[in-house]
Amino acid sequence: MSSDVNKPIVFSGIQPTGGFQLGNLLGALKNWEFLQRENFCIYSIVDLHSITVRNNPEELKLKIMEAAAMLIALGVSPEKSILFIQSQVSSHAELSWILSCYTQFGELSRMTQFKDKSSKNPENVNAGLFTYPVLMAADILLYNTDLVPVGDDQRQHIEITRVIANRFNNIYGDVFKIPEGVYPKVASRVMSLADPKTKMSKSDPNKNARIMMTDENDAIRKKIRRAVTDSDNQIRRGTGKEGIENLMEIYSACTNKSLDCIESEFAGKNYGEFKNQVADALVSLIEPLREKYKELMKDKEYVFSILKTGKEEAMEISEVMMKRVNEAIGLGL
Repeated sequence: MSSDVNKPIVFSGIQPTGGFQLGNLLGALKNWEFLQRENFCIYSIVDLHSITVRNNPEELKLKIMEAAAMLIALGVSPEKSILFIQSQVSSHAELSWILSCYTQFGELSRMTQFKDKSSKNPENVNAGLFTYPVLMAADILLYNTDLVPVGDDQRQHIEITRVIANRFNNIYGDVFKIPEGVYPKVASRVMSLADPKTKMSKSDPNKNARIMMTDENDAIRKKIRRAVTDSDNQIRRGTGKEGIENLMEIYSACTNKSLDCIESEFAGKNYGEFKNQVADALVSLIEPLREKYKELMKDKEYVFSILKTGKEEAMEISEVMMKRVNEAIGLGL
């Protein structure tokens, strides 16, 4: 596909971590298909970000394939978007090094995700984890990006991207476009079904705490039935009602109904009735994605062909920006 210069440019990436959970879908990925309609979209499987933790090489390759298949199943179309693997476009690493020279140590030290991840894995606090936001900034700025659809937990990374771009531009002129984050209006943070005060996570040892995109319909219904709520038995928001609020957010994201509308619709109904409706909505959303994903995992050559074309298109665009950056700072002759 060729870039439509009249459309806003969208960039977003997702790590190949092995399976997408509901928080990934409702937090950012649900927007990816929709954004293709009005924008020129560039989507990446950001595998360089994933090696800040230790991976089995063969498992990582499989996770990359699974991520590509799921994104295509979600509606990322090669006719409308570019889809590629980050590590296959060397400009990402090249620009990341350059931008790191325009990023302050103190700025990276304040990143909450670094603090959180380093505290959880103290035996492997590596430099890649520390400079993760710089690589993310390179991913975004490399494509003259206007809009970045991300989950709510990425706000700080979008802000530092803007800071780095503005600092560079103040020195060398208008080299980079200053991007804007696009955040989901509802379900920006899908919470655990077992502990609604914590985020849903695929690494949670309690399998009932999360909904995976590969879950079968019966598993989805069972997990929603078991979701932690409270003893009030009223479908409404309020103090101490984190569990039911989480289910309301999920239902809202699946049906596009407002939280006020949901409260009115289920006034006088009990949690069992509401959970059945939430489960039905999730099954309607996930079932076609899951079945399409299964088909794509059986046709890997088709997935490979999309990634190969995407790599070539991403390289063509990124090389233009790298030439511009190198000329600005005086690299090369």
